[in-house]
Amino acid sequence: MNKLNTSDLPAIQYTIWSADLHGHRFHVKLHIQNPSPNGQILQMPAWIPGSYLIRDFSKQIETIEAFALNKPNQALVLERIDNDQWCLPKVAGAVEILTTVYAFDSSVRAAYLDTERAFINPSSLCLAVKGQESLPCAVVLVPPQDTCANSWTVQTGLQQAKVDDQGYGFYLAKNYDDLLDHPIAMGEFQIAHWQSSGASHAMAIQGCIHEIDLERLAKDLQAICTSTINLFEPKTKKAPFQNYLFLVNAVLSGYGGLEHRNSTALLCRRDQIPQINSPVDEVSYREFLGLCSHEYFHAWLVKRIQPKAFQPYQLDRRNHTRLLWLFEGFTSYYDDLQLFRSKRIDLKTYLKLVTNNWNGILRGPGRLKQSLADSSFDAWTKYYQADENTPNSVVSYYGKGALLALGLDLKIRAFTSNRQSLDDLMRLIWQTHGVTLDGIAEDGLDELILKLLGRGFSKTWNEFQSRYIFGTEDIPIQKWINSQTIAVKQKTHSKLEQIKLQLGLRHTEVGGWLKVTHVLDGGAAQLAGLATGDLLASINGERVIAARWDEILSYLITGQIIQICFYRDDLEHECMTVLEDDQIPAQYILTPTE
Repeated sequence: MNKLNTSDLPAIQYTIWSADLHGHRFHVKLHIQNPSPNGQILQMPAWIPGSYLIRDFSKQIETIEAFALNKPNQALVLERIDNDQWCLPKVAGAVEILTTVYAFDSSVRAAYLDTERAFINPSSLCLAVKGQESLPCAVVLVPPQDTCANSWTVQTGLQQAKVDDQGYGFYLAKNYDDLLDHPIAMGEFQIAHWQSSGASHAMAIQGCIHEIDLERLAKDLQAICTSTINLFEPKTKKAPFQNYLFLVNAVLSGYGGLEHRNSTALLCRRDQIPQINSPVDEVSYREFLGLCSHEYFHAWLVKRIQPKAFQPYQLDRRNHTRLLWLFEGFTSYYDDLQLFRSKRIDLKTYLKLVTNNWNGILRGPGRLKQSLADSSFDAWTKYYQADENTPNSVVSYYGKGALLALGLDLKIRAFTSNRQSLDDLMRLIWQTHGVTLDGIAEDGLDELILKLLGRGFSKTWNEFQSRYIFGTEDIPIQKWINSQTIAVKQKTHSKLEQIKLQLGLRHTEVGGWLKVTHVLDGGAAQLAGLATGDLLASINGERVIAARWDEILSYLITGQIIQICFYRDDLEHECMTVLEDDQIPAQYILTPTE
């Protein structure tokens, strides 16, 4: 690596060492060339954009020290302002802050370090220099000294300045927000490369022991990415970035993703990745492609098209918006639709995915209590802090938001005789708020819809909002679907499915017992008085175990009195209940008419 002239570096520089692989600790040095003369304030973010929960990343800081460069051996006294804020004393000249940060969070939202890999979300490691967040900054990645990491390389979407063959060295960010939007992975990778509409793409995968079918991955992802670029830019076919990176951590059990401007961090099971000379679970692989499609779509919707409430992000507090049904729900609608449009799945498979989501929403009692607007606003305290009562009180802005997008798509197509669709609205949103980076106001969609469709659509849109966004009515897809191309019918349940729906109970197996995890409103289990944490002992005198659960339920009859024995806090209880037909929510099936 050529020597870099330090005078060319920004006034704010972060140097990151993977210092203790066995103890899971990073060392971070923050260099501030021009600290505030009134006492510079430093702050660690409390949450990471895209994941709406206060996580208090400052709790992982084990040590923090500060030094003035003109007196490098004399520590400065840091004043603790809050759990996530520190204040430097008044000092002339450059200062450096040294922190030790514990990192053992294997999710996509924080930081992780062990002898196998390192993963960094800068929001978990890099203090903000208050008042200077708009300034450019540099990041220096130092290679680990542990021999087990000799073959590691660096994968990140950050702009390179001077790096060696393994990727260690100097990187640049436009500002603090830009820095936080570029996760960094280190370790050993299998990498797929492809081009979509002239933009370079790569997927770097950790965690798979066997050889991955990179050719198949590249082919499938190229089709999905190209389809998404063409959706937003059908004329120019140009992506809003030159390079895009999928960072994948494959594990035994896990699933999730977090979007960034020109990259995404993904967590998946190893069996969801296609591997050479190994049978592929096509359903699991489809789920993984759906995850990729979802996070990639966010490069437009969320990372560039944003709620005005997120501009700028306030990372020390909750940032509320009632529009997550748009940003996450519409993305959830398009993630599977893009799989179909890119010919990764057929129409029958796509309709099954829509059906599964639709029926899942209809099975949740919470949909009748919480609107999509409130679900979005309360994401911080309800959706992201789920408990045993969540199914009864919360509706998912992902799931119902996707159903809403489908409903609006159908309404637009019907109103314009198929001359326009939701695609046209997405392109208008992109040109108005994405290209310009001008955030959407809470009521900003109203103007765009009327601009696209005219005043004649206003009554339909106002009713749509009142009933399905700010209200809690079920979205009647069965009334709006075009029966000439797609058949919709009410699902007929098997006897066992019917009994389970009437019972309204969810459980898990613990030590040979079936432990109740959720009791749904209006179900026979709730009427019996069962509660989360109860251990089921018997039903109608027969011992309940996981292996015989379906068999025991199959003996039950609608209208029959059922006797249940269970333990709560190690005390035996008995209760009685009855299965009733009105405890079954409506369910539907969508199929192609051909």
